[in-house]
Amino acid sequence: MDLILVQLFNGISLGMIYVLMAIGLTVVFGMLNIINFAHGAVYALGAYLAFQISVLIGEWSGSFWVAIFLSPVITGLLGALIEVVLLRKMYDEEHVYQILLTFGLTLIIQEVIIMIWGPVGKSVPMPKQLAGVVDFGAFSFPEYRIFLIIFIAAICLISWLLIEKTSYGSIIRAGTENRNMVNSLGINIYTVFTVVFALGMGLASLAGAVSLPMRGAMPLMGDSILTLCFVVVVIGGLGSFTGAILGGLIVGIVESMIALVWPPGAMIATFAAMALVILIWPRGLLGFR
Repeated sequence: MDLILVQLFNGISLGMIYVLMAIGLTVVFGMLNIINFAHGAVYALGAYLAFQISVLIGEWSGSFWVAIFLSPVITGLLGALIEVVLLRKMYDEEHVYQILLTFGLTLIIQEVIIMIWGPVGKSVPMPKQLAGVVDFGAFSFPEYRIFLIIFIAAICLISWLLIEKTSYGSIIRAGTENRNMVNSLGINIYTVFTVVFALGMGLASLAGAVSLPMRGAMPLMGDSILTLCFVVVVIGGLGSFTGAILGGLIVGIVESMIALVWPPGAMIATFAAMALVILIWPRGLLGFR
């Protein structure tokens, strides 16, 4: 029973990383109508930037916290540049060209990572403040994973409040429905696109940064998580913010619990769950497309 509870919490903490990734992908798709295949590579870039910032700062006790703040900021600025220079020219093109562009960005980012940091993985120790375990009586669980669950839940809440409860969020939601209408009201929709794409990139980078102490950083680490991220989005529903949260938790828990009894079948079970959802709810659990 103790092992089952530990695996359940592991699944939730893993699922929260998927949630953070899926939210960024969903926001970009919902607003820009672009499926960003570079999302996984940005996750890896975020992990490497967090590693580099931690190394530059050194052994200072707050180095990790600075890293998880600066990593998404730097990547968000890079995302804004990519949107202005490259993506903006592709909005009226067929989806295949958009996919090829973002897939090309994936290859470029991966090669840049290898050129700068080499093909060997990197890692950082757990933050000293969160290196212990919490005793729940029936079982113990690492403090860092508990922090991860709470921290990402707070990020999700802030993102939801931004989109649902602010005037800028109203513009984003209106642009999701009809961007030409928003543009005709005198709002520069392309500036909104830049902000949204930068936000999506920043969330993916943050996911990589916070997963660094647990999983380390590898040049191709984004490939596998991108696949799972698409599974999360399909289960939750394309363009659905709440669906991305629900889908991420489902995938994380299913993967973790199946790994407890049949480790090789964890990925199989994840895709089986996606297939089941598609058969019953073709738009996903909370999707509208």
